[in-house]
Amino acid sequence: MGRTLLVIRLAMRDLRRRRTEAALLLLAILAATTTLTLGLVLRDAAGDPYQSTRAATKGPDVVVAVGRATDLADLAELDKLATAPGVTAHSGPYPVIAGKIEASGRTSDVQVEGRDAIVAAVDQPQVTQGSWVSDGGVVLEAAFADSLDVGVGDSVTLAGRSFKVVGVAVTAAMPPYPGASCIVSAGCINGAIPNDRDLPAGLLHNPGLAWLAQADLRSLASDRSSLSYVMNLKLADPDEAEAFIDRTGGDHGGAMPMQAWQSILADATDLAEDSQILLLIGAWLLGLLAVASLAVLVGGRMADQHRRVGLLKAVGGTPSLVAAVLLVEYLLVAVVAAAAGLTIGSLTAPLLTESSAGLVGSAGTASPTWSTIGLVTAVALGVAVVATAVPAVRAARAGTAGALADAARPPRRTGWLIALSARLPVPLLLASRVAARRPRRVVLGVVSIAVTVSGIYVLLVLNAFLGDQSGTGAYTEAQVAVLRHVLLVWTVILLSLAAVNAIVITWATVLDNRHASALARALGATPQETTVALATAQVLPAFLGAVLGVFPGGWALFAAINTIIGGDSDRATLPASWQLIALVPATVLVVAALTSVPARLGGRRPVTATL
Repeated sequence: MGRTLLVIRLAMRDLRRRRTEAALLLLAILAATTTLTLGLVLRDAAGDPYQSTRAATKGPDVVVAVGRATDLADLAELDKLATAPGVTAHSGPYPVIAGKIEASGRTSDVQVEGRDAIVAAVDQPQVTQGSWVSDGGVVLEAAFADSLDVGVGDSVTLAGRSFKVVGVAVTAAMPPYPGASCIVSAGCINGAIPNDRDLPAGLLHNPGLAWLAQADLRSLASDRSSLSYVMNLKLADPDEAEAFIDRTGGDHGGAMPMQAWQSILADATDLAEDSQILLLIGAWLLGLLAVASLAVLVGGRMADQHRRVGLLKAVGGTPSLVAAVLLVEYLLVAVVAAAAGLTIGSLTAPLLTESSAGLVGSAGTASPTWSTIGLVTAVALGVAVVATAVPAVRAARAGTAGALADAARPPRRTGWLIALSARLPVPLLLASRVAARRPRRVVLGVVSIAVTVSGIYVLLVLNAFLGDQSGTGAYTEAQVAVLRHVLLVWTVILLSLAAVNAIVITWATVLDNRHASALARALGATPQETTVALATAQVLPAFLGAVLGVFPGGWALFAAINTIIGGDSDRATLPASWQLIALVPATVLVVAALTSVPARLGGRRPVTATL
């Protein structure tokens, strides 16, 4: 216990002494844990409006549809389901027809359901505007009415007959428009349709939902065979809905297709699933950047802690104690970052979900499950361990006398590099030798920029894809706006962490080369030349990383995402050549600007004090 307490006290004291570095460490891990938490809890948060709607409308546990009821025997099968074991209540069967609705100069496919004026025991849509069905009046599903831009008092045309909109309502019996379930025999298809393909005759495309009085609906039906029927069931145990469907043979391919409320919930939160995929992709990219950032930060701090390591060993600290102190510092930061990421991610998840007009309420704050807490914490600790274990062990094994002397690191003598750099101008000569002193740091810089540019490549593809979706039926304008917000969050965090990485790498290089830079200035190099050298040492890896990030990095990342989600790459618009070409010099210029300040500060340190 005494040893553990000593390690924690030493680690805490070191973190307090170096608050800037500790804050950068926290920021690097926090970016990854927050994005990962957002991705994991987003769909739970998005499910809250559906659950509220389900409670407010006496939502069904199972929805049963009959494509055509040509005789009384078909309806008798529905009556048997209403009395099946486990069923406690039902409503219907209600007649349904497929048709077209004309409103505000637009024509859309629609499923029209005939309902009674009295309140149903199961699935009683909640009216949000106006009143419930009445003779000569139609009630529209709220998201569908919002898309048509119609409200109470407006007139619409159904099957050539004019009806007045008397109400707008929400239901939990099917997902909001444009993802409505299909309950008619004609069949339905949701989503975008390629321009070179025609729909089969009679098939509904992105149908909305409307309710009429049963007498009005039957007057629109051409004959009895054009009617479909739908019935809503309430079960004693809602969690057994899927089992009930399996037991009664109500899969989608049967004569009486059934849909469980869990399936409706999944369809209603389909947009959240798309957002979730984007955030999880971003989280893993940020995790890679966090590893690179921490590895550089740890290396820079080790270069600045040689003397402290020597003091710990001089007063009796063993190599394992020294390594434990150094490692615990970063594990403590990782734990704080995990807790903060879980909190921030849970609180901000509702901001990245769509407040659908077709549901009641808005997304709530999702409570992270134990699996989410465990995964986020494990990722934070894993990032810290992977990035710090090797530098901590290397520092612990350093000799006591050498650590106390805090001497400059001996340069690596490479004949071809010396011969090549000798012919270069002084800034490039110094830059090439600075890079050669820390080849692993150069690799980390290249990887960091390559990951960032690969992420930007994918962002350009997704942004172009979303720009093509408005009006196609795949997403509404509101849904496109939500996905753009998700992309914006991902972009801001990705670029922010990449900027932190560039600054950290430069500062770590300044610390590691302070003796070499001071010696170069003592031999005649000017402060400006050493400053340019330190900045150039970061620009060269940035150029290589940007090129690799465009190809093959960006292309490979996009291909991997398509493979994971089963996407169709033919529908995606790849970035234009001029965008990719411009991305490389833009990246180099941004890195040069970010690294100029720490390089300038390092290049102007007093020579005598450093030596």
